[in-house]
Amino acid sequence: MANSPHGGILKDLHVRDEPIRDQLLAEAEQIPSVTLTDRQLCDLELILNGGFSPLEGFLTQAEYEGVVHSSRLPDGTLWTMPIYLDIDGAELSRLDVAAGSRLALRDPRDDQPLAIITVSDLYKADPAVEAEKVYGANDQAHPAVHYLFNQTRDTYVGGRVQAINAPQHYDYVSIRRSPAEVRALFRKLNWTRVVAFQTRNPMHRAHRELTVRAARTRHANVLIQPVVGLTKPGDIDHFTRVRVYQAIMAKYPNGMAQLSLLPLAMRMGGPREAVWHAIIRKNFGATHFIVGRDHAGPGSNSQGQDFYGPYEAQELVIKYKDELDIEMVPFQMLTYLPDTDEYQPINEVPEGVKTLNISGTELRRRLKTGAPIPEWFSYPEVVRILREANPPRDTQGFTVLLTGLHASGKEAIARALQVALNQEGGRSVSLLLGETIRQELSSELGYTKRERDINVTRIGFVAAELTRAGAACIAAPIAPYEAARNLVKQQVSKAGGFYLVHVATPLEQCIKNDRAGVYKRAIAGEIKGFTGIDDVYETPASPDLVVDTTKTSTSQIVHEIILLLERDGYIGDR
Repeated sequence: MANSPHGGILKDLHVRDEPIRDQLLAEAEQIPSVTLTDRQLCDLELILNGGFSPLEGFLTQAEYEGVVHSSRLPDGTLWTMPIYLDIDGAELSRLDVAAGSRLALRDPRDDQPLAIITVSDLYKADPAVEAEKVYGANDQAHPAVHYLFNQTRDTYVGGRVQAINAPQHYDYVSIRRSPAEVRALFRKLNWTRVVAFQTRNPMHRAHRELTVRAARTRHANVLIQPVVGLTKPGDIDHFTRVRVYQAIMAKYPNGMAQLSLLPLAMRMGGPREAVWHAIIRKNFGATHFIVGRDHAGPGSNSQGQDFYGPYEAQELVIKYKDELDIEMVPFQMLTYLPDTDEYQPINEVPEGVKTLNISGTELRRRLKTGAPIPEWFSYPEVVRILREANPPRDTQGFTVLLTGLHASGKEAIARALQVALNQEGGRSVSLLLGETIRQELSSELGYTKRERDINVTRIGFVAAELTRAGAACIAAPIAPYEAARNLVKQQVSKAGGFYLVHVATPLEQCIKNDRAGVYKRAIAGEIKGFTGIDDVYETPASPDLVVDTTKTSTSQIVHEIILLLERDGYIGDR
């Protein structure tokens, strides 16, 4: 039979509240409401379906303090990760929220009411303490700590929730299963011993071998339960990963394994997160749980050292094994032995035996460049899916952002670069000149700092979408502020290549180039807030290229940009 839930009872709030659902739905339209963040949406889904049993809501202050400081709820139950509802204090004041208030919690994607929370208390927490206690360091190189300081709102709202609707998903619906549905599947299949495998990465041959070994040693079946909520920034998107998981399921013996997706918002919390993952898998009915090397580790800290030791997660799960009541299956990294065509745990390989491995960095390089990925490492079906999602550089899009003063020559460079890239061929080329964008997208905006930032952000949005579609985008705004330029870089870099070119033509030359006399009017005071005269131009801190049209010709500047693109594989035949 399936493992018993953490705390003894599966807290399926949908089942509990179904008799009063219509009443709750009507109430949700009459009371104040808040829109959840993406993380809160993931958390709420697992609270409502019992994945976070024994929780029945977001942590109160007493519960939060117990979890942060001692990994326990007030009744002594083991729980290692603080699950809180953070909301802006100003918003709570506007809604007149206090202890005893009821708030509807809405889906950020479609505004549907998902639950009602009865507020037990409102409290503030010290993010530095939470960072140290939960994640082991107050270091924003840790993604959860960065989120804590930069995205978490200032007031935590604790209280129990009542279920109205489950979040509606439109992807992979047949394999998005609640704990009750997974447990029912185990009963149908007559599975009594189940090893759960957590992953946020694509699976390859080594992962298949690892899970089969776990099943073999524990005489169990395998539940592949990848995370499709929030993972580490920069991870491969879940659509690609799920296609990989579906392809690899055919490589298991018939009847050995099942695939079920988990809408979890990971914190990358290492040891504490491993215990949390074990609790969640116990709630889904698993009897065993694989914990590998550096489980849920975020990588290196700001000093270049790993946040957690390679086996700290395993050690903490072992510490709580009696309370967890789910058997940990520890595994070291597997490595390939070409002479015997097999995978072995790296600590079991005899000295002198030849081994092969491909790191994540090397795999990304091969995907980027189109270099071969051997079948001993991954299955052809998996490689094909990954190559579709990671096309080689010469088919990816990119943006070149030329920034500089008015009349610096950046528009002439942009037009010449457009001609050069059109001549190169292979992708469409779009030109976003500053004045064109002002007329077509930002005609209502003035020239305050806020309005300039909005204009540059709009350019970034358009550039990112063009880049995502595989185009070459050339943008040439003044873009005087570093923060706005950095935001554009963040937007575009998620979609493809980004190059910042500072056209550093001296102001004196820009004034000479200005045939329209705009600088003359600004100097005379007829135009206020003019960049370079009475408004600052912030010199880019780390541009990819700095050019000066008084020293370098337009054709040479274009050639230097082309060389950057060729160096990184965006153009040219390698």
